[in-house]
Amino acid sequence: MGDMVIVAYRPKPGCEQALLDLVRDHVPFLKKLGLATARDPVLMRARDGILVEVFEWQKDAIEQAHNMPAVQELWAKYEKICEYVPLNQLPETNDMFAEFTAIDL
Repeated sequence: MGDMVIVAYRPKPGCEQALLDLVRDHVPFLKKLGLATARDPVLMRARDGILVEVFEWQKDAIEQAHNMPAVQELWAKYEKICEYVPLNQLPETNDMFAEFTAIDL
């Protein structure tokens, strides 16, 4: 088993589709590099349009990713089109059962 992560992305104005496309390619890219497990990622949308992704890194792969130029390039693309949002800033997390809209990958 690897390390499960949940990450939220707020698209910058006009970058909604670019972010969605990048997120859809994100985990397959990490899998090709041996950094993500075979577990399918989950993608959701919050009420305010923030995308929420759940995926699984291979054990200790997060540290490896920080030293890989290809991953650094990927993260630079994210920085251009979105902001990372702490989960506790999503209104849904105040509910007993946080509900999001599922997005097909």
